[in-house]
Amino acid sequence: MQHVDIAIIGGGIVGLTLAAALKDAPCSIAVINKHPLVVPLLDTPSPRVSAINQANIEALDSLGVWQFVQQDRVNPYKAMHVWDKDSFGDIHFNCDDMGNDSLGVIAENAALVNGLAESVMQQANVTVVTQSIERMLVGPSQSMLMLDNNDAISCRLLVGADGANSSVRKQANFPITFRDYEHTAIVANIQTEHPHNNVARQAFTPTGPLALLPMANPHVCSIVWSQTPDAASKLQQCSDDDFCHALTVASDAALGNVSLQTSRHTFPLTMRYARSWAKDGVVLVGDAAHTIHPLAGQGANLGMQDALALADTLSALLNRQKDIAQHRYLRPYERARKTEAVKMIAAMDGFKFLFDGNDPVKKLIRGVGLAATDKLTTVKQAFVAHAMGL
Repeated sequence: MQHVDIAIIGGGIVGLTLAAALKDAPCSIAVINKHPLVVPLLDTPSPRVSAINQANIEALDSLGVWQFVQQDRVNPYKAMHVWDKDSFGDIHFNCDDMGNDSLGVIAENAALVNGLAESVMQQANVTVVTQSIERMLVGPSQSMLMLDNNDAISCRLLVGADGANSSVRKQANFPITFRDYEHTAIVANIQTEHPHNNVARQAFTPTGPLALLPMANPHVCSIVWSQTPDAASKLQQCSDDDFCHALTVASDAALGNVSLQTSRHTFPLTMRYARSWAKDGVVLVGDAAHTIHPLAGQGANLGMQDALALADTLSALLNRQKDIAQHRYLRPYERARKTEAVKMIAAMDGFKFLFDGNDPVKKLIRGVGLAATDKLTTVKQAFVAHAMGL
């Protein structure tokens, strides 16, 4: 039997960010993940990427984590171009508007997890456990985790950082609200005829948004193409050549002709929102608490901010010798981060409604709104600051 103060279930970006942010806290931590945290990176970049904003990069840098992230697997993007297909509306954002070198980076998820893991594994207060959890007994002052190797771990505070289908959330009986976005995301890496020039691009099409995310290779982008289920099914079933032709058309040939560098992957998009994020002995972070539409690329950023906020709350409680397992002390974290998640969910719903379909009135509103915003420096700067997480 091993006892720790905090058991973090899930060794992804969010769970490891929380562990890293607690490096100086007077507590013992177990990070439990069924697979090894560090995985070898393939020669060909993975299409599983995240747009990490400047605020989170600076946070990881201040924690000493960023130096461990393999830099040839993250690519700074300096500008964004968003447009409404078959309309006059478009808008450009540039890091120069904020006096920064970049707006953020497009990072391979595996590279970011590897960097976080290498940093966390050097912490004196962290034990990494690579086992599956066979049974979970959740209690208000102590939780018990039975592992598949017959070991057991007890903890004062159980943290669910185990993703959208969180076992912690289910075992602790946190109710959730969920809604089908009626979109399926197609993810792949593509080779482009023209260089991307470190510009992140997003085209709103009648059947869903298409994001072209610039990778380290100047002629490679990761795509997230959100389509209605019927449209996504047809695109997934068509030949590579037909898919690439459709992609070139959907992107208005912004990067010329394209070809597939990886296979295509699809996943349905669902909004989830836990109605409670904490109770005595248990707290949720990241996708375990919320999932949003990827059209603004803010899912990972939102989860990392959850982790950093929870770390601040727990560190303050530990330094004041308060019981980190008590819900009343976790309430400030819960209130603050639930508010941010609700705002982001509402914003994504609004964008999806406004940019869905070919309704001429909505197209006019979109066109006028994008064109006007592009010319209003103060408003553009506010958008850029939000995108950077500042």
